[in-house]
Amino acid sequence: MYLTDEKIMMRVKVGIIGGAGYTAGELLRILINHPQVDILFVQSTSNAGNPVTQVHDDLLGDTDLFFTDSIPFDQVDVIFLCMGHGKSKEFMEKYNLPAHLKVVDLSHDFRIEREGNAFIYGLPELNREHIKTAGKIANPGCFATGIQLALLPLAKNNLLVNEVHVQAITGSTGAGQKPTGTSHFSWRNNNLSAYKMFQHQHEKEILQSLRQLQSGFSEGFNFIPIRGNHPRGIFVSAYTQYSGSVGEAMTLYREYYQGHPFVIVSENNPALKQVVNTNKAILYLEKHRDKLFILSLTDNLIKGASGQAVQNMNLMFGLAETSGLKLKPVAF
Repeated sequence: MYLTDEKIMMRVKVGIIGGAGYTAGELLRILINHPQVDILFVQSTSNAGNPVTQVHDDLLGDTDLFFTDSIPFDQVDVIFLCMGHGKSKEFMEKYNLPAHLKVVDLSHDFRIEREGNAFIYGLPELNREHIKTAGKIANPGCFATGIQLALLPLAKNNLLVNEVHVQAITGSTGAGQKPTGTSHFSWRNNNLSAYKMFQHQHEKEILQSLRQLQSGFSEGFNFIPIRGNHPRGIFVSAYTQYSGSVGEAMTLYREYYQGHPFVIVSENNPALKQVVNTNKAILYLEKHRDKLFILSLTDNLIKGASGQAVQNMNLMFGLAETSGLKLKPVAF
């Protein structure tokens, strides 16, 4: 450890479980360049012994790490679980983790509150103070992150008084790295399709968070997910009844997100490329008749997954919330 600006700068020792997928790749890209992180191991049973760059070739020249099939818990301070849904629950049941070891899970296994669930829901713009003292974090879903950020200021002020309507378009990386019929290039390119209408799995965690702030919210929540023909980024458009002016709404949103470094309430209608490759969320508001219209733009792999996981790690270890996350958007 060393002194900088009169503060002791600690180094966090990290392990990654399930290191071959998109979220693990983005997590590695961020953590390799994090000023206070040392990556001690990247576990992947199917890739054990191979260079990490054999799978994540965008990291060529940035790391000499190799995949391993061993999990030396005692050597690290925190592990990130980047496995498929259902696998994290199996992992936590299989291993007796050391008391000191913190966990950030990127699956949906622990997002819903229930008896015996020791995980804190890791949306910093909702639960930042709880995250700071947590030992286990359930990282939010990508759709859930963008949609919640669009609606939380209204819920905080008990202003969700009618049905909420949401349409959100996601990039193909949201479907994971393993090719499927609806993520294959020849199907996805120049194409759009709706899926899981009114029954997407992220709806439960969205409603859980809205009711955390507005306990009496019982109006309809109508969510239409759309598969986009772009690789990454989520474009959320939402509207609901609202009696105030757009200026009043802007004030509510800016007050709610004051001090939250990654959420920007924009005066101008944003474009998706402004957030791709970053941990930013850009919000934009318009008033039409009696409806408030909200845009919420995020990168599904960064603020919707790996960047938010690092943001949670920073909070858990008392680091600057933005450490390692000052990323430039693609822009062009």
